[in-house]
Amino acid sequence: MLSGGAESSILLWDLERADNTLKRCTHRPADALRKSSSTTSHKFGITSLSFYPFDSQAFLSSSYDHTLKIYATETLIPSASFDLNSVVYSHALSPVADHLLVACATQHPAIRLVDLRSGASAHSLPGHQGAVLSVAWSPRDSYLLASGGSDGTVRLWDIRRSTGSLGVLDLEDSVGTAGEEGSGRNARSPQQGKAHIGACNGVVWTDDGKYLVTAGHDERVRVWDMRVHANTLSHFGPIIKNTHLSTLLPMLVPSHVVPAGTQIMLYPNEKEILIFDLFNGTLLKRLRASEGVVSQKRGSVEQPNIKNKVMWLCWRTGDVEMYSAHSDGIVRAWKPRTQEEIEVDEEESQEADEGEDENRKRKRQILDDVFRDLSKRKITFN
Repeated sequence: MLSGGAESSILLWDLERADNTLKRCTHRPADALRKSSSTTSHKFGITSLSFYPFDSQAFLSSSYDHTLKIYATETLIPSASFDLNSVVYSHALSPVADHLLVACATQHPAIRLVDLRSGASAHSLPGHQGAVLSVAWSPRDSYLLASGGSDGTVRLWDIRRSTGSLGVLDLEDSVGTAGEEGSGRNARSPQQGKAHIGACNGVVWTDDGKYLVTAGHDERVRVWDMRVHANTLSHFGPIIKNTHLSTLLPMLVPSHVVPAGTQIMLYPNEKEILIFDLFNGTLLKRLRASEGVVSQKRGSVEQPNIKNKVMWLCWRTGDVEMYSAHSDGIVRAWKPRTQEEIEVDEEESQEADEGEDENRKRKRQILDDVFRDLSKRKITFN
């Protein structure tokens, strides 16, 4: 696993190696790339990290220093660096394509596509009226890209076309571009509408590519049926918070982990993680970090953030583990409890109950002794 800090460090973690106890599992970095005066490291904070989809021996990083870098995982030495002349908020590689184009969401209103084969910025996709904050490739169509921007729009792109975006998503459209029952009746123009009232800083696909989930500064999470480009009207209530200035991504649990026909979303909601049923908006659980630290990464040690905001979530591929990065410089691991841990907790709870019973008996005995002592005394009234 990779993690990046606000002070521009990048840490590499071996999740198979940890100091384990019944109550705690502490991971330590396998390697680290710290801020230095050389050109190998970023100069400012890290905004996004990702392994190559088909090869974990290389990874990409983007930063507030306007660059996208490619590193060898084994040596942490950069093999290429691209200066995009704008803050890079996030980047994305297609999980199914062989074109090796990196889509970059930058402060510039056009999406930048970087071709890793040629080592050059291939071309731009203009259309947004402000900064692009989030980009995501379709997991089914290797040429389909979605983007969210500070103008509140979510745009869809076929990167083979040079004429602009395929269209936008409209929060007021629950019918879709195909119209009612696919007849074309009441169908809207795909070039008009906004997905959020305020900036859209999170765009993520379900793993089957049928739905798109977006998050915005209007403190709403919306789910879109991408077969007809319609708002499904899923509602998650007023509990949703979104105060991030840059990218904020809801995390979707892989479909093979949950029962068929369901989809679970985890949302980084300031100091807590909210777990929702994606389609009906039901709040299933709230996760809050305890005092015990499971996995540590020291980020901005000089100026710790006591607010402990959840900044990022990621799922461990092939396992049932989730990791959350926090503004206090700590990465926390969330894992299912083992049977041994459950038994230990039950024993401790039983011992605590027995201790409370003993304490109550002792206090009751003291009161009885006081009352008995008073009742033996002769009391006179003058």
